[in-house]
Amino acid sequence: MRLLLLLAKGKARLARNALSVSMASLPSVSTRGRSTVTGKQAENRTRWNNHGKASGNILFQGLILGLFASEKENEASQFTSAGDAFDKVVSGKLSELLTISGPPLKKGKTRIFHGLHQDFSSIVVVGLGKKGAGVNDLENWNEDKENIRTAVAVGCRQVQDLEVTSVEVDPCGDAQAAAEGAVLGLFEYDELKQKKKPVVEVQLHGSDGIEAWKKGLMYAKGQNLARYLMEAPANYITPTRFAAVIEEKLKSVGSNVTVHIRDKSWIEAQQMGSFLSVAKGSDELPIFLEIHYKGSSDANEPPLVFVGKGITFDSGGISIKPSANMDAMRADMGGAATICSAIVTAAELKLPLNIIGLTPLCENLPSGKANKPGDVVRAMNGKTIQVDNTDAEGRLVLADALCYAHSFNPRAIVDAATLTGAMDVALGSAATGVFTNSDKLWNHLYKASILTGDRVWRMPLFEHYTKQVTDCQLADLNNIGKYRSGGACTAAAFLKEFVTVPHWAHLDIAGVMANKDEVPYLRKGMAGRPTRTLVELATRLSQEKESI
Repeated sequence: MRLLLLLAKGKARLARNALSVSMASLPSVSTRGRSTVTGKQAENRTRWNNHGKASGNILFQGLILGLFASEKENEASQFTSAGDAFDKVVSGKLSELLTISGPPLKKGKTRIFHGLHQDFSSIVVVGLGKKGAGVNDLENWNEDKENIRTAVAVGCRQVQDLEVTSVEVDPCGDAQAAAEGAVLGLFEYDELKQKKKPVVEVQLHGSDGIEAWKKGLMYAKGQNLARYLMEAPANYITPTRFAAVIEEKLKSVGSNVTVHIRDKSWIEAQQMGSFLSVAKGSDELPIFLEIHYKGSSDANEPPLVFVGKGITFDSGGISIKPSANMDAMRADMGGAATICSAIVTAAELKLPLNIIGLTPLCENLPSGKANKPGDVVRAMNGKTIQVDNTDAEGRLVLADALCYAHSFNPRAIVDAATLTGAMDVALGSAATGVFTNSDKLWNHLYKASILTGDRVWRMPLFEHYTKQVTDCQLADLNNIGKYRSGGACTAAAFLKEFVTVPHWAHLDIAGVMANKDEVPYLRKGMAGRPTRTLVELATRLSQEKESI
């Protein structure tokens, strides 16, 4: 027993010595593949003690390193190649500390160590789970990629909590997933707060996978743009302001992007009576935002058309919603936010295809001018619609946008909308519900979602649901189904009445609009989903032009 106590004390002393080792005596790491720190940056990262004196010219920089779980119970965990190289630089001290600091590191968990290397004040080791897990057919995603996104996100947040303003990230075998995890995991909407979290600069550790890393940064920044637009208050992101933000984002992309901000008179000239009927209840003027990205070498190549519901605040109108949680309806323009952010990302990636984005933007508010239950309005294609529920307004604005989309000889039309609470009930936040008339388009969406981890699930477009919206007393269509059940399906059936192209998909994103704790690499708040899946879809279609 005495021998065991002596051994335990020796290990503890070794750990303390490793953590308190002089920074000056530690080896340096090559800066290949990462930016060197300027004198000004080092000055900015100098910390001050309680007496107001500088605590030394210490570089406060973090390093995230990955660790795979052991395949067998008695085997040791395995570092990634970057982790293994770093451990050798510090003469095995990292693996030694990891061994004596607790049980094997679980997937998505972290251990943090300080003072191991002069270039890094904090080393965060993150658990990646088992190596080579690959695609999980039951979960419909690539488990390796999801594990990396989660682990890196958790590690970066730990660094941020320590007020470390720069972190290098181990690519962990998939630099794109690592970049996505870092950038998505650190995002938080705090624009209107006086006290903000420290901004953390993320860089790739080493040079392996630099192009994939850059791609991951663009994918994640695209989703964060959608999160920003969805999270911002409705008095800040009005239809006019939404359009201005997107126009500003696209200015720097290149000359092959054109943005048209259509006003009310243009909307009236197009005879978009269904869209205008929703907008007339608010003093905020409606906007029809039209984006043209010409990435193909053939300017006349049929475009992929994205359509997004853009209700910048949805009170329900005369059929007013309950007041509890109504504030979340600032994100009812999630469809517009995700499709516009996807186009911004596609343009930054310079994808070789043509894309058009269409977003009808307005508010849905009650007033003396607002739609009333029982009113009949006329859509752009001449069909009349009986509005029995003014809170089923998303399909009214989308109807006219879908009609207009056909004027561009589209290769395919994909619309996204926070359309129905019924979709949230059906699938929750696990996946976006997809209604489509095209097996080919569905296959592209499904394969794209496996890579991004932002999953999709196919829903039915049966004639059974169409009958429920076409059996109408006063008009060609009713904006709600005859029965309470199957609400997401009857909404999709309604939209199908405004589609004639052979490749169309409707994405009901109501269930994935917000994140509580379901997606570990996203903080609580509006999720910006499924932006990355839309970008990946566009990427696939740019590579396989004959498939659709």
